[in-house]
Amino acid sequence: MSEAFRILGTPRAGGVLIVSDHASNRVPQDIDLGIDPALLNEHIAVDIGVAQVAEIMVRQAGFAAFQGNVSRLVCDFNRDEHQPATIPIASDGHAIPGNAVDHEGHEARLARFFRPYHHALEALLAQHPPALILSLHSFTPRLASSDEQRPWQVGVLYNQDDRAARIAIPLLDAEGLIVGDQQPYSGKLLNATMNRHAEAHGRPYFGIEIRQDQITGAAGQSEWAQRLVKICNEVALKLAE
Repeated sequence: MSEAFRILGTPRAGGVLIVSDHASNRVPQDIDLGIDPALLNEHIAVDIGVAQVAEIMVRQAGFAAFQGNVSRLVCDFNRDEHQPATIPIASDGHAIPGNAVDHEGHEARLARFFRPYHHALEALLAQHPPALILSLHSFTPRLASSDEQRPWQVGVLYNQDDRAARIAIPLLDAEGLIVGDQQPYSGKLLNATMNRHAEAHGRPYFGIEIRQDQITGAAGQSEWAQRLVKICNEVALKLAE
């Protein structure tokens, strides 16, 4: 584990690697975001439930996880380096005054968190090429800045490479779930980590967005972990045919 990331389980060539950019709500003690600490338990700070789901999944042979180890409000790893949202000054209507940093401060955050995270992920993928990457996220049932309810229990995201997604979507449908294909947002717009580490290298992947009320508690986390282990194994087998 480092300040920027942590690895769960034992990565193996031909296995499944779960990548979660927003698994942590940790804020280093020397960084003051200038926000109500209660917000660190909200969706703007962390993908609620994904760390716990991955912790259960990696108990299965062949599964490992690579997770962000700071809050997305400190550094959002699922962005391109040059984007302002990488160190957000606002999120879902909440100002983040501690992120109003100058160029030197912005560069320091990138050097401390963003670049080590992506360099380590690239090295891990090169050393232990997986059969499948699962990009695991969660989404809020409703944004504070919108009245629109999000009905999907799970969404599948991808950009140009939809090999794995096209296998995964009907498997999730068969579970009796309300599945969003490119919902609640499109992987063609929000896919930076997978664009960089999967699509750019031809590595098979699909993105999963679980609605957060599905995985807030231990029972839901266990159910989803078992479901995703089964589906990832089926996707990997189909891809190998």
